[in-house]
Amino acid sequence: MEEEDRMYRLNRVAHVAGFIDQEPARVISGVRRQQNMPLHERIIPYLETAGLYHLARLNSQWFWVDEPLLSAFIERWRPETHTFHMPFGECTVTLEDVAYQLGLPIDGEPVSGCLSEFENFMENGRPAWVWFRELFGELPPQNKVKQMTVCYTWFHERFRVLPADATEDIVRIYARAYIMMLLSSQLFADKNANRVHLRWLPYVASLDDLGRYSWGSAALAWLYRCLCRGTNKNVVNLAGPLQLLQSWIFWRFPCLRPSDFNRFGFPLASRWAQYLPRNDAVDQRVVAARLSLDRLRVHDIVWEPYSTPDVAAIVHPEILLDQHRRLWTAVTSLIYFAAIEWHQVDRVMPHFGGVQHLPRLALNIDWLHAKDGRGGDRWFPSYYREWHEHWQDRHASVLPVDRVADPGPSAEYLDWWCRVAHRFLSPEVAFQDPRPIVLTEEARHRGSSQAPPMVQVVDRPDNRRVDRRRRIGTRTTDREWRWLADQLDEDQAVGGHGGDIDHRVPRRRARRHGQRDGGGRARGRGPSGEYHSGQDAVGEDIGGVGTGMDQGTYEVGGSSQMFEVGGSSQMFADFTTAAVGMDIDDPVSQSEFFRDIADILGDDDGTHYRPQMDEGHSQFAEHQPHVQDVQPGLPVDLNEPAPSPLDPWFALGGTPASAFSVVPPQAQVPLVDERPRRARRAPLCGTGGHLIGQLQDDDSDTIEDSD
Repeated sequence: MEEEDRMYRLNRVAHVAGFIDQEPARVISGVRRQQNMPLHERIIPYLETAGLYHLARLNSQWFWVDEPLLSAFIERWRPETHTFHMPFGECTVTLEDVAYQLGLPIDGEPVSGCLSEFENFMENGRPAWVWFRELFGELPPQNKVKQMTVCYTWFHERFRVLPADATEDIVRIYARAYIMMLLSSQLFADKNANRVHLRWLPYVASLDDLGRYSWGSAALAWLYRCLCRGTNKNVVNLAGPLQLLQSWIFWRFPCLRPSDFNRFGFPLASRWAQYLPRNDAVDQRVVAARLSLDRLRVHDIVWEPYSTPDVAAIVHPEILLDQHRRLWTAVTSLIYFAAIEWHQVDRVMPHFGGVQHLPRLALNIDWLHAKDGRGGDRWFPSYYREWHEHWQDRHASVLPVDRVADPGPSAEYLDWWCRVAHRFLSPEVAFQDPRPIVLTEEARHRGSSQAPPMVQVVDRPDNRRVDRRRRIGTRTTDREWRWLADQLDEDQAVGGHGGDIDHRVPRRRARRHGQRDGGGRARGRGPSGEYHSGQDAVGEDIGGVGTGMDQGTYEVGGSSQMFEVGGSSQMFADFTTAAVGMDIDDPVSQSEFFRDIADILGDDDGTHYRPQMDEGHSQFAEHQPHVQDVQPGLPVDLNEPAPSPLDPWFALGGTPASAFSVVPPQAQVPLVDERPRRARRAPLCGTGGHLIGQLQDDDSDTIEDSD
């Protein structure tokens, strides 16, 4: 039971497999874009040096993906183990598949660095746009630029046709443009799908050094990250190298591949370049694909599809170099900038001709799935130093494989898998029998080999809130509490206190403060990256609740108090200011409740008690607690000066301890002649006890000390 809870811990959070009954026909849409850049002969030498020539050959045709089939596989992808959980066991896309399917190099330095501000981290670095002008000879128009990205259309219009009389420097410029387009569309495409990021400038700056990077491990890391995000029930789009995933499915599962695609070349993914899937009845097709996966047996998967003579005859020799092949079985980290994933081949040893024994508990690195590089730039080789060290020691984590004639899971593994795994996702009524795994004679003899040694890595459990984990990969993640911070900045900018008042609320997560325009208004950075006013939060999907009025209201922290948006600039801070501790004639407090209190106090033996508050601290007063019939005694003398100044920093949702024990010194209030002449200080205790005492004790002309 412990192993099952650990392997399927995300089912109760946001994994789509735990919500199939609620949405059985969920189909995820693939987001891809074709580069459409011609491959000029003079550019090919630079691509060969970079190790990207075979990938460029795949760029000549468009790859259509079967979205219902991919959706059925995504339902079986487990971010806990980075494997597909099938009825017969586990399988996954490995570095070997990346080498054969895309022809990418495996060994090399990780594709890492930073996403912007290169001049702060790199030796001889310079501002990104200055670097862009030096590498490409010009800057794109302003309407083609958005933050750190450039539109695809500008690259198409500017670098599509190489002049016949181009010099070698011009050829290098066109080669840089082609490589940036190739990486942004074929390997590392995101859901934006129409922009090229400037993160590639440090790489294309030196075309001769591009071959020292591990493009294969970076592509696999990005595919893993996209699959982990796609398993979230709130995600509807899928990006990444989808041609790699679909080609892997067709090569591993012959019963799922289309017919009449028997001829192939290298890279092996080119075999399906002419495949055109159906685009009708996607709801029924995803249900049928899910049922087909539930009916798979252990003999329906090809454990070693690349060992045939036909494949060996077309594979290019540089892919089979020992420096690349020995990393296919390495249990190590996969790095692509902020995307850190784990290559857990110890759970899929039959892929390499071995026997699958009982695996150890999967590494818990769920917290890394929330790391996407946003929220402040970092130099990732230092920020993720531990995971970069795993990749540096990748040769020490290579698992030895005892090859057998009939690779597959052992009998002990199959028995454990039947007890622990969630093998079927279709409804039970779809099956006539539970189809237990039949332990063949071959499976009983597979346990004779020894299990390879496992790599010990410390877990990184996810300590974030469960409700936040439900929104990983969605737009809601980037907007959490954003509207509240923008409204506080707006209040500071237009408040009637000369700009000196700062209603600060300590926040757990640091946020880069928005810039201010000429009028002093604060501008926050929205999810799209553009700066906008904090008042735009009304139309965003940020947990607002509707009321009977036309103005939007929002609920903070589950409180029953609602704050109007678009009204007074003192939206939040004035609402949380202590009412009784303020001047009753303060224009902020001009409400019917305060006027009633003023009338009652004014009618009380002709004395209008008006407690004064220092102007510099009035905005930091706290909420008033609920007043009972009998006010309890306070553990402080209200007539004694405060021992320490008032602390203006407070936590949202409660009264600080200093409100009961700290009273700032105030000027003496003149008293009426008929009352005993006694020095009176403004009791700013934050409870209102001095007012209740006056209202209840009509015969007393003095305020008794609390002690």
